[in-house]
Amino acid sequence: MKYSIFALSILTSLSVFSQNSEYKLSSYLTEGTKAPNTHYLGEAWLNAIIHDDTDLGYNITKATFKANSTLDWHKHSSAQVLIIVDGEAYYQESGKEPLILKEGDVIKCEKNIEHWHSSTKFSDVTYLALYSGEQPTTWTEVLSQEYYDEVAEKLKITHKDN
Repeated sequence: MKYSIFALSILTSLSVFSQNSEYKLSSYLTEGTKAPNTHYLGEAWLNAIIHDDTDLGYNITKATFKANSTLDWHKHSSAQVLIIVDGEAYYQESGKEPLILKEGDVIKCEKNIEHWHSSTKFSDVTYLALYSGEQPTTWTEVLSQEYYDEVAEKLKITHKDN
């Protein structure tokens, strides 16, 4: 009987502190859904944390790319900010040299600038992407496996020197 009263008191107190279902609550910790295999090579998961919120005016998407995965060249009608939360990424804007982004790095790509980003050859990457949802992404050119491999080799050599 003592244990029944104790268990009942615990359950009652837990119900007082349970989450209120009136709030719209999501988590960036969930992996998301596997992205359809278009405009990228490899494996990717997307978690639309905030999407098409007209009051806020921008989207936040968590993307996770397995090692050796990459997006095609693309551009956005608004600026895009990438926040690397885990792993390492390659990033390149048209006309510029590629670079490696690491956990904690934040980079802004101005609107209508053609660019690509990806995991590195041997590291998964998870990043948060902040961007306007006014216009869809414009995919401009396929990023070939050969070009990705060239970038990986070039940055591996550069990375060792630093």
